[in-house]
Amino acid sequence: MDCIINRRAQFSASHRYWLPELDEAENQRLFGAGSRFPGHGHNYVLYVSIAGKLDQYGMVENLSYVKQVIKKEITSQLDYAYLNDVWPEFSETLPSTENIARIIWQRLAPHLPIVNIQLFEHPELFADYQGNNMEASLTVKTHFSAAHRLALPELSLEENTEIYGKCARTNGHGHNYHLEVSVVGEIDSRTGMIVDLGDLQKIINDYVVEPFDHTFLNKDVPYFTQTVPTAENIAFYIAQLLQQPIKEIGAELDKVKLIESPNNSCEIFCRKSTRQLNSLQREAVLVG
Repeated sequence: MDCIINRRAQFSASHRYWLPELDEAENQRLFGAGSRFPGHGHNYVLYVSIAGKLDQYGMVENLSYVKQVIKKEITSQLDYAYLNDVWPEFSETLPSTENIARIIWQRLAPHLPIVNIQLFEHPELFADYQGNNMEASLTVKTHFSAAHRLALPELSLEENTEIYGKCARTNGHGHNYHLEVSVVGEIDSRTGMIVDLGDLQKIINDYVVEPFDHTFLNKDVPYFTQTVPTAENIAFYIAQLLQQPIKEIGAELDKVKLIESPNNSCEIFCRKSTRQLNSLQREAVLVG
């Protein structure tokens, strides 16, 4: 039986999105504020996932050794550093979140049986890398507030209450929904990016946040006049809305996670290659 353990680390560093072969106007067009001199900084949070079988001491790897390796190979070199200059890899491919995760994997793989590198640039943006050449995933977090009622129109209040409990009450109720959208793609060998982050955030805002925020979903969003807006149905519909626009900017929608409350969330897995989905067949994983 295999076990996965996760070790957290952190470092503070700065970087700049700038390609010397391009002029200032083109760098500004590609990277926006990220191209400004002399750069900008982040408090990065790193999770290193390690897999293996339990040894006679009840461990996958000795955490003291894991901590030492991460410090020696990663954090002692990156903490309070200017990333563009600290490692030669970043002179070839810029230190985007996804590319930093890739290079961290390459530097840790000779020492630890890693299965995933997750790197948070800030709480609303993180990347995952699993050793698949130039492929990585990028996740954007956002939120919206909305009300809904869970009820089937052909059933009585008593029947709906038996199915949906308090959620069937006639005047509905609200949530502060938290949304995570994960996309997968190839890291560009020069910019270090899977996708233009500004384009991705605009798609999520235009297709989901603006139409859903501060609405009564059952009445204000046409799809939910015919479909009960459970967390699963909302997440599934969001995945339908986002799949094609994300494809058009050069990435693939990987996962939509909708957190309805601290106790309830669901995830829609969208990639056919990993889930054998056909036209986004419905598949939800509930936590609650």
